[in-house]
Amino acid sequence: MAEILEAGLLQAIPHGFSTAVGLDVGEILPGAPLVRLKQVHSNTVYHVAEPWRERPEGDALCTDRPGLALGIVTADCAPVLFADPGAGVVGAAHAGWRGALSGVLENTVEAMISLGARRDLIRAAIGPTIAQASYEVDHQFREQFGDGDEQFFAVGRPGRYQFDLPAYVAHRLQAAGVLRIEDLAEDTYTQPDRFFSFRRATHRAEADEGRQLSVIAVPA
Repeated sequence: MAEILEAGLLQAIPHGFSTAVGLDVGEILPGAPLVRLKQVHSNTVYHVAEPWRERPEGDALCTDRPGLALGIVTADCAPVLFADPGAGVVGAAHAGWRGALSGVLENTVEAMISLGARRDLIRAAIGPTIAQASYEVDHQFREQFGDGDEQFFAVGRPGRYQFDLPAYVAHRLQAAGVLRIEDLAEDTYTQPDRFFSFRRATHRAEADEGRQLSVIAVPA
């Protein structure tokens, strides 16, 4: 059976983060159709009322419809699953550095609120993501962030920094008013037997062959 990672914060909601083995949506919510996007590192969020025939471009989804499974794929970027269990509203976001910087997380929260979620009751879980020790960036990358973001950059080799993507994602969630956040703290880069990593594959000149799938649903 595939290993499915879960967040204690979302235990009342059908959800799961896959490893490289993948997951069957039926293990999350039997019979649920899986709704996904053509992910493009944007800040675009969609309300999902029913399965669609063609995937639109975007990087986050939310729904209040029971029986629909929302899915995103990642291979170093942060998969973030959201829920307001009382309101019956869930969301899923693909938060790479570009999407997080441009507001995909805040936009997901606002989209959930428009469906009836309460900002102070939304919970968010950050799944397997590249960790700071594995994420070396250059000065040009650093310059795309504000002066107030220095806490997310540790000095590395000369002219290089180590970027803390999970902490930056948590920071943006907190700024959006999300009070309950759980980080699974699983580094995709350093666990080749468990996770796909785009950066690791690039460094090793290996084929970029896979992604993790993260899924959440409103109970049917």
